[in-house]
Amino acid sequence: MTRKADHETSLRTPGARLLSVFQQTDARGDFRKVFDAAQLEQLGLGTPVEEIYLTTSEPGVIRGMHLQLPPHDHVKLVCCLQGRVLDVLVDLRVGSPMHGRFETIELEACRPQALLVPKGVAHGFCVLEGPATLLYAVSTRHAPQHDSGIRWDSFGMNWPVTKAVVSDRDAALPTLADFASPFRFEAARS
Repeated sequence: MTRKADHETSLRTPGARLLSVFQQTDARGDFRKVFDAAQLEQLGLGTPVEEIYLTTSEPGVIRGMHLQLPPHDHVKLVCCLQGRVLDVLVDLRVGSPMHGRFETIELEACRPQALLVPKGVAHGFCVLEGPATLLYAVSTRHAPQHDSGIRWDSFGMNWPVTKAVVSDRDAALPTLADFASPFRFEAARS
């Protein structure tokens, strides 16, 4: 029987973390704990989960770059359950050392990890191997009137696809240059 301990790695985007989640492996397969309220509390987040979503997408699909505006902004915990994706974060918090810049993290089902995305950071991904299934746990309920983001091709990311499959909604989001950010970076809360 193999067990992996929980630990976390800070990323360049302040407040973003890559969490290694508990995994137990034996002859039957894997058992994982993808959400642990005590772990989030230890990180100083103490974030309740309001909603959980699943997405399934084929290779070449790009979803993003999404977030919710205040007062319905949320922390997001993302885990890849099937396939492999290139996950992308764009920091939209004015005053952040990463403001307007992006960071990429590869998530795949064979690695027991979860990505913690802080408030004010747009999130999206591109499917590298699929179908890919992602689980999202978010700290606030979806509020359609506060649903926002930036256009997937507006911040300098060189997406690893030849022909991107993007929703009409995502194609209509404002560019990074046109996004008037209501988010302010607070170092103590990152």
